[in-house]
Amino acid sequence: MYQSYYNYVMIMMAGNIHVPVLVNEVLAAIEVRAHGAYIDCTLGAGGHAEATLRAGHGTIKLLGIDADPEAMSAAEGRLTMWRDSVTFAHGNFGRLLSIAKDKGFVPADGLLFDLGLSSMQLSATGRGFSFQYDVPLDMRFDPLEARTAGDIVNGLSETELGDMIFRYGEEGRSRQIARAIVRARPIATTGQLARTVEAVLPKRKGRIHVATRTFQAIRIAVNNELASLESALVQGLDVLRPGGRLVVISYHSLEDRIVKQFFRRESKGCVCPPRTPACVCGRFPRLRTLYSKAVKPSAEEVKANRRSRSARLRAAEILSI
Repeated sequence: MYQSYYNYVMIMMAGNIHVPVLVNEVLAAIEVRAHGAYIDCTLGAGGHAEATLRAGHGTIKLLGIDADPEAMSAAEGRLTMWRDSVTFAHGNFGRLLSIAKDKGFVPADGLLFDLGLSSMQLSATGRGFSFQYDVPLDMRFDPLEARTAGDIVNGLSETELGDMIFRYGEEGRSRQIARAIVRARPIATTGQLARTVEAVLPKRKGRIHVATRTFQAIRIAVNNELASLESALVQGLDVLRPGGRLVVISYHSLEDRIVKQFFRRESKGCVCPPRTPACVCGRFPRLRTLYSKAVKPSAEEVKANRRSRSARLRAAEILSI
């Protein structure tokens, strides 16, 4: 464990190294065991993977999955000293079970999902994830996928755009934004899109940029993020061995709600009506949640790493059938 997260962050930042969020809490929740098998389903730049490998003291094996080849390349460089213990897999965690089987990681002792965008992706000038750079609308984690943000922005109907921005961005003025987008089409760049949203929602001091929720909604749609998460959580039940740990870090309410509801549903046993004389549903709990509430970053961590402020960690243990 890292005794002082602030000192840890300062050391990482001094070396221009990606800083993983809630790293101590992840290690406590996933409970690294000697000779265990672990899967980082969102490898990113490899921060959590490195911490897990160090906690395993060279005895464990780890599978790193990521849809983003640039992130995969960064992680491979970071984890060079662990190359005999790490297996890399380019792919979407929505195919978790098939990837884990193919790489020989079933059953596994622990799964980690660190959802959302990494700081590396946000700072990538040509990927279109951020409106800080005026670049073509892309937003794909995996460049091999066919549909881009530009296809969505310029291809969906006004109603479809409004529904998407409301559902995935939780944006109250989604209809006005969708109408403005349709009127402004074709929209080719992030800058054009941000200015179109700004025309509907003027800037306000002390709040997130007015285009943030719209960009979030489009990115989620491009990468099919929520459906992939729902599918991967279910698959995780068949990947993990009894006693294995499932750990998820989310950054907005849509993700956290999916995880919370999944944990609650899979922690229940019989769901027969109260007056049923004997159980006929045959349902049994598959999970035991480790924490009654989501774990949040400490004030020290938020001070050292602003990206962590919206992080929420939930964890559960697989029960024997």
